[in-house]
Amino acid sequence: MKTKSDPKVFKLKQFSVWSDGSEEANYGESPKTVEDLMKEFQIKIMNIDEENMDMEFDMIGTGPPIANAIRRILLAEIPTMAIDKIYLYNNTTVIPDEVLTHRIGLVPIKVDPRLFVSKVNDDDEGTEEDTVQFELKVKCPKDAKENLKVKSGDLKFVPIGNQKELYDDIRPVHDDILLAVLKQGHEIDLKAFCYKNIGREHAKFSPVVVATYRLHPQLRLLDRITGARAHTLADCFPQGVIKISKKDGEDVAKVADARKIKCSRNIFLHDELKDDVEVCTIKNHYIFTVESAGAIAPEVLVPEAINILKEKCRFFLSELKALKM
Repeated sequence: MKTKSDPKVFKLKQFSVWSDGSEEANYGESPKTVEDLMKEFQIKIMNIDEENMDMEFDMIGTGPPIANAIRRILLAEIPTMAIDKIYLYNNTTVIPDEVLTHRIGLVPIKVDPRLFVSKVNDDDEGTEEDTVQFELKVKCPKDAKENLKVKSGDLKFVPIGNQKELYDDIRPVHDDILLAVLKQGHEIDLKAFCYKNIGREHAKFSPVVVATYRLHPQLRLLDRITGARAHTLADCFPQGVIKISKKDGEDVAKVADARKIKCSRNIFLHDELKDDVEVCTIKNHYIFTVESAGAIAPEVLVPEAINILKEKCRFFLSELKALKM
């Protein structure tokens, strides 16, 4: 038996997307007050992987402008620390100076940027309040039997002022990032300086590796699907989406976990099934995935992004009030 259409979904067709609801300018929703939107808005944390520094959460009851604003802020407007200046004293490797310094500049640094201030003058040497310094001094002996691999773990933290007492755990996020391979007699001697900035200035200052979202999928079985058709249906989607159970001596397909669907349209390749199944996405339900670069945990980054968005809204409202005056 066919189910009643939900006015809050996008239906995925074989070569197109069809939206239920006529008020497209408002994403299929009737006009609502801010209070109504606040009552519906929810954030549910689904998973936090502390080891890999990633998090998955659901954002419910909002439209794509808000979701995309949070994504863009995560990528480009939360400050972090990165190597931005290098004094290269010696480089006798086969790697050109600019390539070597570029590789070092992209190494993520494990330091909380909230403990530092932005550097005002680029010509200054830097202080303990705005600069973190590293040193890289490596040499492959002339009598070495193997080449020397220089990795990010070879960057040594050089405290400025009282940084040794305050920050004793400043280091690269990963120690095994390959920077260069030294042959016998080759050496590298340099100093690297980290400053605070945002991803809009350069991608190396972005605190996240991944910040993406997608609409929550929904799968509707419009008719009872049994036997070989049930197994064909299960093969059209990732494992775990469709569950095959026994009922009255025959295999029956049921939707087990539609969340695992990644916009699959394989069902439309089967004429015997495509009219009995609807693949949809819920319009106001977003699945966010945030993976930190390692300096700040993702469960800290997301509230920080929301706070920045709130501050932007306050500024915009203050500008509107000034215009009315």
